[in-house]
Amino acid sequence: MKYCIVLTTCPNDEEADKLALQLIHEKLAACVQLSPIKSYYRWKNEQHIDTEIRLLIKTKSKLYESVEQFIKKHHSYDVPQIVQLPVTDGSDEYLDWIDENTIK
Repeated sequence: MKYCIVLTTCPNDEEADKLALQLIHEKLAACVQLSPIKSYYRWKNEQHIDTEIRLLIKTKSKLYESVEQFIKKHHSYDVPQIVQLPVTDGSDEYLDWIDENTIK
């Protein structure tokens, strides 16, 4: 597996925009897509419903650890969602584009 998508969420547009721009600037990701979502979850034995912004971070698998550490360092949540999804296939042109726009 050479490529992956990393998922995380942010509490608002401002934080999501900042993380997305920094990930692109640092070349840890070729693309970050933001989507508004509604999350239902349990935290500290209480049920919560919150609106959040989901980040789909498109990158290389070898950069996952750096992306994870970056999110942990810059995120406002105590325990942010950080999940890696493997990309098992894709168009050669798109995957080449990811290569060209991330750290070598």
